[in-house]
Amino acid sequence: MDLDFERCYRAVDSRDQRFDGWFYTGVTSTGIYCRPSCPAITPKRENIRFFPSAAAAQEAGLRACRRCRPDATPGSPHWDVRADVVGRAMRLIADGVVDRSGVPGLAAQLGYTERHLHRMLRTELGAGPLALARAQRAQTARTLIETTDLGMAEIAFAAGFGSVRQFNDTVREVYAVAPSELRAARSRRTSPAGPGTITVRLAYRPPLHVGALLDFLAPRALPGVDEVRAGTYHRGLRLPHGTGEASLTPTDRHVEATLRLSDLRDLAPAVARCRRLLDLDADPTAVDAVLATDPALAAVVTAEPGVRVPRAVDGFEVAVRAVIGQQVSVASARTTLTRLLNELPTLADRSDGVTGGLHAFPSAEEVRNAPDSAFRMPAARRETLRRLAGAVAAGELDLEPGGDRKETRQRLLALSGIGAWTADYITLRALGDPDVFLPTDVAVRRGAAALGLPSAPDTLHTYADRWRPWRSYAVSRLWRAA
Repeated sequence: MDLDFERCYRAVDSRDQRFDGWFYTGVTSTGIYCRPSCPAITPKRENIRFFPSAAAAQEAGLRACRRCRPDATPGSPHWDVRADVVGRAMRLIADGVVDRSGVPGLAAQLGYTERHLHRMLRTELGAGPLALARAQRAQTARTLIETTDLGMAEIAFAAGFGSVRQFNDTVREVYAVAPSELRAARSRRTSPAGPGTITVRLAYRPPLHVGALLDFLAPRALPGVDEVRAGTYHRGLRLPHGTGEASLTPTDRHVEATLRLSDLRDLAPAVARCRRLLDLDADPTAVDAVLATDPALAAVVTAEPGVRVPRAVDGFEVAVRAVIGQQVSVASARTTLTRLLNELPTLADRSDGVTGGLHAFPSAEEVRNAPDSAFRMPAARRETLRRLAGAVAAGELDLEPGGDRKETRQRLLALSGIGAWTADYITLRALGDPDVFLPTDVAVRRGAAALGLPSAPDTLHTYADRWRPWRSYAVSRLWRAA
């Protein structure tokens, strides 16, 4: 990542919060690294180095600033939107793949050798996959130390460390204090909600249009899976080591996330998936700046800044919703999905150990093996769902953000019953592609007409070129205008 010194220094000198997470400021005279908006006195030029990742700063021997907490910044939108190997690797590391499968597992999932992957990450981020995963483990450990009463040994293994000694050494190196000192200095009380319940703050770059997100999620909520209640979005989660529930309440500059986990090793994946769902790593200022140059969108961008793209915690779930939602209304698709869920295992059957009323969306295996009577829909659509579920269950189709967007779209189109709209909708929401357009989508066309834009698919598709590379965000705007 190219870090121009003058641009970065100006951001630090002005304490510009928009750059938090884009890069990190290392201060060689004090041995600490900070976020750009750190309120401390701006260091002298000769004492500053800039790093593309917290891991790179840690590898340079710097410790995290206790005042600005650079490990609690939003993720970099640079890696969030990129579709190349480095972007995919960053999303997989955030989801805990290195902790679960090691670097060999990460490399295998990306289709590269360990050596080549290490070289690419070092070039772009200044640190290899182990160092990047270590930085994330340190942040997870700090969250558990400060928000739970778990013993240090339990925290060490829940955060992904191989031993208590490794945990102690890493915390000391990153935060310059022992784990016990972090706990003694914590300012927030631990959650009284019971074992496995953790409350964390998910930072984002303002502005965030909360209404647009909840207005999208609420009418699509499925009984027993997700719901919007009193300004909070609740949903069940399927995670690598178990299940969980998330309650997400947007507030000023952060989303309050209460996570109920059957296995605390799933904290980092749960956080990553909730951030992804609400598109919290986006750079809304950059997006809105491009869309506002179009006179047809300028007024709505000014009136409602910070509209995001609702993404997903489960790519397979989005794919099922897309197939069932082909050529039917949102309400009709919700009814059909509810009937399908009622025929599949319920929360009581799953024995997931999470105390609450919501459960995860059915897995690909459950949908693939469901009896024909569960599918109250045309036979052709039922078979499309079976083929989709079979491909995901067999590992032939990767619908998670670490997947290759271009290859995944091609594999989707190769499945009988899946056309361009369905493949593009999945690419937009499940894979998080920021530049997808849906010219044949009925709501997109209605929204275009409402804003005085051409509504014929071919003409609208051509017109949308001016919104690159943020056409997915234009789709969100058009859905809202409809």
